Amino acid sequence: MKRIGILISGRGSNMIALADAVSDGRIPDTVIAVVMSNIAEAAGLEAARSRGIETFHHSHRGCSREEHDQAMAAELKRHDVDLVCLAGYMRLLSGWFIKEFEHRILNIHPSLLPSFPGLDAQKQALDYGVKFSGCTVHLVDEQLDHGPVVKQAVVPVLDDDTEESLSKRILAEEHRIYSEAAALILGGNYKIEGRRIFHLDQK
Repeated sequence: MKRIGILISGRGSNMIALADAVSDGRIPDTVIAVVMSNIAEAAGLEAARSRGIETFHHSHRGCSREEHDQAMAAELKRHDVDLVCLAGYMRLLSGWFIKEFEHRILNIHPSLLPSFPGLDAQKQALDYGVKFSGCTVHLVDEQLDHGPVVKQAVVPVLDDDTEESLSKRILAEEHRIYSEAAALILGGNYKIEGRRIFHLDQK
C-alpha cells in the first residue's frame, strides 16, 4: 500500500480531490497518510479530519525555513510516505527538504508552465492576453514552478473571462490531472530523461 502526505496552507480543494481519487480507486492501492499545514486555521485540516485522515500543524513563525522543513519532514517520515503532494502550500521548500524527498514531491500550478510561474497566474494570463491557459503538475526541484512536467491540461481563455471564472475552470482540470499524475508517479511506470518524463504505458 502506497502512502501520500499532503501539504496545504488553505482550503485544500486539491487535497480533497486527491482523497476522493484514493477513495474511489483512481489512485489504486494507496492511502492518504497525513495532511499537514503551516497554518493552524487552514480549512483543509478540518476537511481532512472529517474524512478520518490524520493531520499535523507546525507553524513557520519564529523558525528558519530549514528548521520548519525539518519538522515537516520528520512527520512525513514518521508516516512513511512514498509521495509528497503540495496542494496550495504557500511556502517555498528548502533545498534540504527537496533533497530528502528527491523526485517524490509533486506540485500543481494554475498555468501551462513555463508560462506564468509564481503568484496570480490566472491574472498574469489575462493581463498577457493569451487565448489558452491551464494547469501543470510537475516534480519539484529547487527553482520555483520549474521541475519536470508530469501532466498538463489546457483551458481556453474566453473573451469575457474574469480572474474568478478562469480560475474556476482551471481548478476543475487541476482536480482531474493531479490524481492522474499521483497515480503515475506512485505506479512507477515512467522514466525521467533530463527535464522530460516519459509515460512507459503510452505507445
